[in-house]
Amino acid sequence: MTDAQPDAGRDQVVMLSGGVGGAKLALGLSRVMKPDRLVIVANTSDDFTCLGLHVSPDIDTVVYTLAGLADPERGWGRAEETWNFIGAISDLGGEDWFRLGDRDLAMHVTRTRRLAEGASLTEVTAQLARALDVGVSILPMTDQSVATVVETARGDLAFQHYFVRERCEPEVTGFRFAGISDARINPVLERVLGSGRVAGVIIGPSNPYVSIDPILGIPGMRTALERAGCRVLAVSPIVGGTAIKGPAAKMMRELGVPVTATGIARHYGQLADILVIDHADRDETDAIRDLGQEVLCTATVMHTLDDREQLARDCLRALGLAIP
Repeated sequence: MTDAQPDAGRDQVVMLSGGVGGAKLALGLSRVMKPDRLVIVANTSDDFTCLGLHVSPDIDTVVYTLAGLADPERGWGRAEETWNFIGAISDLGGEDWFRLGDRDLAMHVTRTRRLAEGASLTEVTAQLARALDVGVSILPMTDQSVATVVETARGDLAFQHYFVRERCEPEVTGFRFAGISDARINPVLERVLGSGRVAGVIIGPSNPYVSIDPILGIPGMRTALERAGCRVLAVSPIVGGTAIKGPAAKMMRELGVPVTATGIARHYGQLADILVIDHADRDETDAIRDLGQEVLCTATVMHTLDDREQLARDCLRALGLAIP
């Protein structure tokens, strides 16, 4: 935690994001502040190789969302998608449990080719974002490979095997992040955090265990956040005892953690200065404050673009930042 207040020389916001929930808030932020003042740090621990292609699900969800190309129903992948390729793979007896859309393939093919040519994931992500007219800086948390392993009652599972192939059914007993000890904080992010220009850090309403913890677990990440000298705000992904999207609530139950906003507050602990919770969880305000965090109670469920923009404004105001 820090008591630092923003000053005139601090004009950037760094947001840590997983997939769908984080991408929604990232879109809201990109629309209520100048895009060049916003830096999105995307989780890459659920990246994997599918049919020979390097797939970065969280990066792509953020890019597609900010480009206005995300499928509004699924929240991930591209809108107006077709599935001829994966259908043909299935016809040939190939693995089809992870559905790559025809339009989405272009992203993965381009990324795989550029990485093979020697480009870093940071460079490739910037190229893809520019090509789709995204003005916000989107950074992978690291250029090194980190892979989430979900420890379950049935044995260890790679994250996408647990999440997609097994549909989150196995009981979770823990997590580990293969390769994280050898990973390095994204060099661009390290420069941003050390620039003295960061006015606040926002942790999006993403799964704290498999989307945010991998980012925070990169060696040097927490130290860099602390040295940035700004306040940290986290948005709870739990509303009324459930997760708006994804398996966070199920994971918390299976790990013996209360599925509450207070449970999220305890998870982030002293890292977070402010926790943003939904009106549905207003009765937890005192318990969260007792943990040493400030509380902002507002509408956190983002059904519409207006919802996303309003939550973005609320977060910025809570950090004491002026909204252009």
